[in-house]
Amino acid sequence: MTTPWGERVLARFPEEPRDPLRAWDASDAYLLGHLADEGVALSGTVVVVGDRWGALTTALAEHRPVQITDSCLAQEATRANLRRNGFAGDAARLFTTQDPPPERIDVLLVRVPKSLALLEDQLLRLAPGVHAGTVVVGTGMVKEIHTSTLRLFERIVGPTRTSLAVRKARLVFSTPDPALTRPAAPWPLRYRLPDDVGVLSGRPVVAHAGVFCADRLDIGTRFFLAHLPGTRGGRVVDLGCGNGVVGTAVSLADPAAEVLFTDESFQAAASARDTWEANGAAGRAEFRVGDGLEGVPDGSADLVLNNPPFHSHQATTDATAWRMFAGARRVLRPGGELWVVGNRHLGHHLKLRRLFGNSHLVAGDRKFVVLRAVKR
Repeated sequence: MTTPWGERVLARFPEEPRDPLRAWDASDAYLLGHLADEGVALSGTVVVVGDRWGALTTALAEHRPVQITDSCLAQEATRANLRRNGFAGDAARLFTTQDPPPERIDVLLVRVPKSLALLEDQLLRLAPGVHAGTVVVGTGMVKEIHTSTLRLFERIVGPTRTSLAVRKARLVFSTPDPALTRPAAPWPLRYRLPDDVGVLSGRPVVAHAGVFCADRLDIGTRFFLAHLPGTRGGRVVDLGCGNGVVGTAVSLADPAAEVLFTDESFQAAASARDTWEANGAAGRAEFRVGDGLEGVPDGSADLVLNNPPFHSHQATTDATAWRMFAGARRVLRPGGELWVVGNRHLGHHLKLRRLFGNSHLVAGDRKFVVLRAVKR
């Protein structure tokens, strides 16, 4: 990527040998060009929110920015990209969305996320550190920036306008208004599940902003809950746990089970912990943020439960599902099982047959299937 501060060599994380997707796009380049063209002073505290693969952070590394992200994959990509471009480990300060933000922010750069709720949550958390002289610039592709996005900036930061579109990217400019009365933060959100979902009927869910289906039970998980296998103790992994509903159901049904909740999202791991604790589940539970099952010992699990995503930001891809399934096979003991729910059209049964040598249909309807694969 060519930037006003020189060339940057960037890669996504984890690096795939034939990954056709870049670690930056036109909106990153547009924002960096604007900072240089306008002579924005970068000598104060520069905060970069939602940097997807560390492109913005790496480009601005000479100014020691603070990066705030919900994704541990984005953090790892940033670390790798900083090293790749010859920067020391302390060239940027890497914060998560669960960490306290800086008390003073002089330049706030926001890569607009897919989730409006996550944007709201982060702007409300960062607003106390913004002052009248703070430069606030958002960026995203045209299809990612909506009227609701601009209203959110205006409601939390101050008067907001947009740029012309360049290469299908657009900038958002907000002028901080110190007199603005901001709304109370609605996150994390707490709601009760329907009365027809088995052991979880009527029970609470706690969801932090940005977690998939944060305000309701999604239909895929509902279908999965109706067909979960029985357990008798052992180690169960809720892989890509989201708000932790599936793993909590296992804990409530079988207090002898030891459940590992894992997700690449810091918001999701916090949601899973809060949901599990809100339900007073007995037994043992571990909550982990990581790249799939990286770091989980081989042959240490009896059962893996998974509802894999098929998007990476705006891109449709099955790479994440492949990695999740391969990781599950590695951590399962012989005879252990991977149970997967997914849209019927995704063809997960073909992936499972290639990896496990078998795939069994547990249940299906017009939209979803639940599949079981056994490690031989």
